[in-house]
Amino acid sequence: MVVIEITSQDQFTDLTTVNAEGKLIALYFHTTWAEPCKTMNTVYTALSEEPVNKEVQFLAINADDNAEIAELFEVSSVPYFVLVRNNTILKELSGADPKEFVKALNQFNGSLAEGAGAPPQPAQNEGVEEEEPVETEEELMERLKKLTQAAPVMLFMKGTPSEPKCGFSRQMVGILREYQVRFGFFDILKDDSIRQGLKKFSDWPTFPQLYISGEFQGGLDIIKESLEEDPEFFQHAMNA
Repeated sequence: MVVIEITSQDQFTDLTTVNAEGKLIALYFHTTWAEPCKTMNTVYTALSEEPVNKEVQFLAINADDNAEIAELFEVSSVPYFVLVRNNTILKELSGADPKEFVKALNQFNGSLAEGAGAPPQPAQNEGVEEEEPVETEEELMERLKKLTQAAPVMLFMKGTPSEPKCGFSRQMVGILREYQVRFGFFDILKDDSIRQGLKKFSDWPTFPQLYISGEFQGGLDIIKESLEEDPEFFQHAMNA
């Protein structure tokens, strides 16, 4: 089944309620400016074309053009996925991790065999990671540079916006949502190289860390102080 790009509230309502017919519906919220979405666009389209997913209805929703729909699901960062059936939310996922989305899709897609259509997992081929070439410090720094510029506002945190793994990360997400700042994020718990490398890259030892336009802005305390001094801090930083 091809991906259907949502262009209106009426179209969304029709596809998710009137003509849903008990189908599993995948909602993919994206934007044109978020770099992680460019990769996920390809992954999402490829999954929609898999024979095992022929009964799943794949919908793509530009969060900027369809703000009302995005607000309905409290979407504050992209990529963002929601799996729905019979007007019931089965699963919500935030971030550009194809394996997590495939795992959730397989879980709720009828009697689909576990792991069907999923990318190879490390457990299925022990030693694959050991055979991969070790990343040099120069390559790591280049990867960090690209990550910090992946979205206009990038948050490096423990966990995800929907499931923060520490109180400081939870507070930072709360601040960004309070000021209605759209942001990309990276879960540093999933990549220790990024976690350790970013401390040196930003010369800051703790997380969360916030970047705007590729420039390090600080951790939670600094962001709080910046907002106390200038309530329009985010707007000024993004327009600098």
